[in-house]
Amino acid sequence: MTDEHTAAPAPAPSSPDELAERLTEVFDLVGPLYRRVHRKVEQAAPIEGLSVGVRAVLDLLRTRGPMTVPQMGRAQALSRQFVQRMVNDAARHGLVESAANPVHRRSPLIRLTDQGRAAIGAVRAREHALLRRVNGDLTTADIDACLRVLGAMHALLDDVDVE
Repeated sequence: MTDEHTAAPAPAPSSPDELAERLTEVFDLVGPLYRRVHRKVEQAAPIEGLSVGVRAVLDLLRTRGPMTVPQMGRAQALSRQFVQRMVNDAARHGLVESAANPVHRRSPLIRLTDQGRAAIGAVRAREHALLRRVNGDLTTADIDACLRVLGAMHALLDDVDVE
């Protein structure tokens, strides 16, 4: 029994085999979740006019600022060619523009236009409204733990080549 003066005992650490089995459960949820999110974004594409790939590029530029196509590819674990196609699509719609790169003349910086900032802002507002409906009495600590686990799994696979 615990009260305000004594803490509950910390759970015993999992064995590597137990941990691997539980992490497999995480992978089993992440794949279908990703595909459902992908479909949800595609369903909203007529509303915002953004594909999943363009949405990812715009959001990356929103959070990190101007980047080169190779930098975006590395950040998203996507091929440079795929990112270039998404950037080209976004540029055709006036959502991004190229800017001179003082570090590398042949690899321009890609940055959001005002229209691109407005588009990704609208997408994120719609997503935020949807995510507010998540049930389950989740706490900030739950989310922190989830991010810690997914971050560790991401780090484990960080050396996987996407090109």
